[in-house]
Amino acid sequence: MSKAVALPDVLREPLLTDGPMSIGGLDDQVLSATERTPPRAWFIALAITITAMTIGFGFIGYTIATGIGAWGNNSPVFWAFDIINFVFWVGIGHAGTLISAILFLFRMRWRNAIARFAEAMTIFAVMCAGIFPLIHVGRPWLAFWLFPYPNQRAIWTNFRSPLLWDVFAVSTYFSVSLMFWYLGLVPDIASMRDRTTNKWKKPIYTFLALGWHGSGRHWQHYEKAYLLLAGLATGLVLSVHSVVSFDFATSVVPGWHMTIFPPYFVAGAIFAGFSMVVIVLVVVRETMDLKNLITIRHLDVMNKVILGMSCLMGYSYAMEGFTAWYSQNTYLHHTFLNIIGGSYGWAGWLTIACNIGIPQLLWFKKCRTSYFWMILVAISVTIGMWFERFVIIVISLSQDFLPSAWRLYKPTMVDFGILLGSFGLFFTLVLIFARVLPVIATTEVKGILPGAQPETGGHHE
Repeated sequence: MSKAVALPDVLREPLLTDGPMSIGGLDDQVLSATERTPPRAWFIALAITITAMTIGFGFIGYTIATGIGAWGNNSPVFWAFDIINFVFWVGIGHAGTLISAILFLFRMRWRNAIARFAEAMTIFAVMCAGIFPLIHVGRPWLAFWLFPYPNQRAIWTNFRSPLLWDVFAVSTYFSVSLMFWYLGLVPDIASMRDRTTNKWKKPIYTFLALGWHGSGRHWQHYEKAYLLLAGLATGLVLSVHSVVSFDFATSVVPGWHMTIFPPYFVAGAIFAGFSMVVIVLVVVRETMDLKNLITIRHLDVMNKVILGMSCLMGYSYAMEGFTAWYSQNTYLHHTFLNIIGGSYGWAGWLTIACNIGIPQLLWFKKCRTSYFWMILVAISVTIGMWFERFVIIVISLSQDFLPSAWRLYKPTMVDFGILLGSFGLFFTLVLIFARVLPVIATTEVKGILPGAQPETGGHHE
């Protein structure tokens, strides 16, 4: 008869929760946030974000009424804030799928406490991103032309158009991410159904729980479906932003026609996404009293990922410069010099400082575990990644092959208002989610509580 032997302390994984906690106590702590009235600070924050969102949608309405001439776009800078914002928000959404899907497949248990919020941020970021291609076409009421459906006019979409690639890539990414997020919510919604006594909430939770009762058969189907969607989402992490990068790489514009763009864009998306997740998780950890579940170790690991992505971005920037030099291409060489000099050189240096310089602080553990430093780095990365898209799009388009057509780009108040509105929409959805649905996957966290997992690692005496 075999006898289990406990592993030495040095071989045990560090605890992913702080302090003792029972299964019932976990449900009470997480699910009760959806049952009680939000504090005054929540309403103040919601009022601010709704105001910003309203301003943005007001400017979008103004754009539709007057035309995109209200923007700063010109010839040759036909792509500007609209495409910059689109690429930026699609990138923000990548961290959620990475944390949820890829880390799930690799059985990284530190993801469990933060995966739910990261998944929700993916949905909200893609919703923000979807606005910009819609208004970029100039006639958003004709956007249905982009979908390949049978029609009497026998007019089919142009599958060689990068705009159509974006439609398919982003819609597929949103659909799979939404199903992945909702499937993970089902057990928690069932718990909310069983806890609530509200006559209005009870039927809603009952409908959304899809008949879940936690039987062995339910769990078997749940785990199979969750694993399948995780596998699908993993491929999308790499493919979606690669497709977005093809909008640039398949052109002949100097600075865009480069094979490094797909991995470069994917790394940048993860970089920006993790930074946004850190900012939001710090706020959630403090305001919702979840320090025992979202621990400093979670934030430390995420900051390490940000540091790694910063190094990859530095390598990508160096390769861009090397390519410009080694190719001996006059136009490419001129474009790269404009990034570090020229009319928009300030944006190029701001991008380098925010994406490469400031994140190097995370080599020090004190900075990785300090709110001040990690938020400073995360905000700088968010700013830097937005300006990186500005540099890629505006610098390459403002000075292309024909010097007589060169023209500087200057954004208008409408451009800034729509950008503000997208942030307002994103954080409005985040605030509502934090009070309507559980921000932590309780069923997954229960699996990492002390005593929930065997400590022997399969060793027997």
